[in-house]
Amino acid sequence: MLNITNNRIDKRLNIDKYKSSIIFADNKHYKIIRKVVWGVGIALVLILFLPWTQNIKGSGYVTTLKPGQRPQTVHAVIGGRIEQWFVQEGDYVKKGDTIMYLSEIKDAYFDPNLVANTESQLKAKESAVISYSDKVEALENQLAAINRERVLKLKQAENKLQQSKLKVISDSIDLEAVKTQLTIAETQYKRAFNLNDEGLKPMTYVEEKKVKLQQMQAKIVTQENKYLGSKNELLNSEMELTRLQASYAEKLAKAKSDRQTALSTQYDTESQVSKLKSQFANYKIRNGMYYITAPQDGYINRALKSGLGETIKEGTSVVSIMPSSFEIAVESYVDPLDYPLINKGEKVRIWFDGWPTIVFNGWPGVSYGTFGGVIVAKENFISPNGKYRVLIAPDPNEKKWPELLSIGAGAQTLALLDTVPIWFEMWRTLNGFPPNFYSTQDKAATKEKKK
Repeated sequence: MLNITNNRIDKRLNIDKYKSSIIFADNKHYKIIRKVVWGVGIALVLILFLPWTQNIKGSGYVTTLKPGQRPQTVHAVIGGRIEQWFVQEGDYVKKGDTIMYLSEIKDAYFDPNLVANTESQLKAKESAVISYSDKVEALENQLAAINRERVLKLKQAENKLQQSKLKVISDSIDLEAVKTQLTIAETQYKRAFNLNDEGLKPMTYVEEKKVKLQQMQAKIVTQENKYLGSKNELLNSEMELTRLQASYAEKLAKAKSDRQTALSTQYDTESQVSKLKSQFANYKIRNGMYYITAPQDGYINRALKSGLGETIKEGTSVVSIMPSSFEIAVESYVDPLDYPLINKGEKVRIWFDGWPTIVFNGWPGVSYGTFGGVIVAKENFISPNGKYRVLIAPDPNEKKWPELLSIGAGAQTLALLDTVPIWFEMWRTLNGFPPNFYSTQDKAATKEKKK
């Protein structure tokens, strides 16, 4: 019975008749049990007020900080047949070292002199381009010569036409003069005939005038014929001018057509030259791809293809390489509920598989075998495993991570959050609430205010 009140029951009731009261009445250990119960109760109450560091648990594995330092597979850029291996699993290779040699399996590349033959074709086509260029230049010179000749010929024809016009005018004037002379000769003949009839002039005078009249009649026929000839020459000059214009227009059209044909052939040949240059470069590059080389310094982890004589397609994985130098990191995965509570730059405690550890979640300071880390990146898209990926780098202010860690080893993480009493953490857990949200910036600002 506990003596915790002045209203005692033993004054009202005889407890000696009860077996339990007889057993505990004179038991000396009763006082000790009571003290222990009180001590445990007080200790539990005090423990409820102890500080507890809230944390976010995660699990993952060891990886590298930079993508280029992670294990990678080497692929065959072209398809081929495996002819020779130069490495074996576990070998150390430097960047550019030969891993294997492939032979060609496509009939389009069987020619051993394919590059040299393509280069010869390229040079021939380049010479053809130069020839067509010279032909175009020659045709342009021919066009210029035809134009100059056309100008001179047309000028000559125009001058001749002008001369024909002037000659027609001159002959027409001469014809009119002859007509006038004929009229005068006829008048003189009539006058001489009348004077002879009157006996004033002899017959010889009349005959002279008749002869002169006949001469003028013959002259007018000659002059008319000459005039008609001049008009005919004028028509011929006009026709010659028209013929020259048509002839040189035809020559110019033909020369221009030949020039355009040469230009078209030149452009087509230049296109073929560009295509051959591309083929030549591709063939040269392809020749260098028969040897598969190491992209960086590292160790051959595993040969993904084996044997000799096996054919592989382009893009086929051949071997996997682990880089020899890398910066280690941890890739951890957290639940979506905890993802908003972690931020870049926050502290994380990590322990690795194979290293002895004693971990107290709420008291990271008294844990043993854990290593410090800093969150350097967080993925904003959920992973296939239903969690969010977080990348953690070593904390430079704490002890170094084990040097014997291997890539892919398991790791457990604790992202440290706010420090609260234990009773608050128990209440939060029972109610299913998330840990307290806070940012590193707010924490830094609080420290500055305290200072």
